[in-house]
Amino acid sequence: MEENLKKELSKAVGENLAEGLLLSGGLDSAILASLAPKIKGITVTLENSGEDRKYAEKVAKFINIEWYRERVEIEEAIKAIPKVIKILKTFDPVIPNDLAIFFGLKMAKQQRIKTVMTGDGADELFAGYSYMHHLNLKEYLPAVASLMHFSSNKLGKFLGIKIRQPYLNKKFIKFALSVPPNLKLKREKGEIWGKWILRKAFEDPLPREIIWRKKVPIESGSGFSKLREILTSKISDREFEKAQRLPVRFRSEEHFYYYKIYRDVVGDVPPAKENEKRCSGCGTGFLPQTSHCKVCGYCYDERY
Repeated sequence: MEENLKKELSKAVGENLAEGLLLSGGLDSAILASLAPKIKGITVTLENSGEDRKYAEKVAKFINIEWYRERVEIEEAIKAIPKVIKILKTFDPVIPNDLAIFFGLKMAKQQRIKTVMTGDGADELFAGYSYMHHLNLKEYLPAVASLMHFSSNKLGKFLGIKIRQPYLNKKFIKFALSVPPNLKLKREKGEIWGKWILRKAFEDPLPREIIWRKKVPIESGSGFSKLREILTSKISDREFEKAQRLPVRFRSEEHFYYYKIYRDVVGDVPPAKENEKRCSGCGTGFLPQTSHCKVCGYCYDERY
């Protein structure tokens, strides 16, 4: 199964070749870097935060690829929030993740890189998230695979960059879903690991510390999670108390901060249409088969 996985993913990469790669130094992007010839790694971090830079540098040196890196200043990141919200038309609290991707793609454009590869989909197909540890993966993963969407597509389109996503290659998705769940989530040396078969399949071409690096959210690895505390401090207790009277359920002051910008750059939250369910978080509509509101980020699946 491991050899078949390497073969199928190699084919998917070959059908989705790009000039650049968003390289976090995590398992998913490192594997793609090892399979893509002459690709250029791109890594961004928020000032001196996050650990991605350290791991990405190790991958770039080990595979011997050209590597571009940049530290984004806090004020520069905050100034970019309205633009990202306008592009994605959302005030979902995952915006720090989107900012990291935005600046990575922006850097690619500055380097005149027109096509960029991402590791989108690996976690969804191979049980990379910790919340999946106690689920029936045989039923859950196919459902997740049918609903996958990633902000890199919209951000890339806005910046004029074509996004390549090997893990989302249709043939590879079909193969990935055929892999038994007990090979995706497995105990190794007393610890449960997601994406176990991906780790095992690429143990030889990559350093062990990269293969067995634990899953780190984009916002944490890139350091953009540091923005959460800063943005929270920009909303006073009195202002947040008044926000509770609005027809939107806010998780935090930071969530309200994004909403205020959304109202300025996007406008009113669109109402639900006849064929849609109404989001109890913000009132917009979403398709019955989905469990996550793309506008406010409200999640209807208790397993998340």
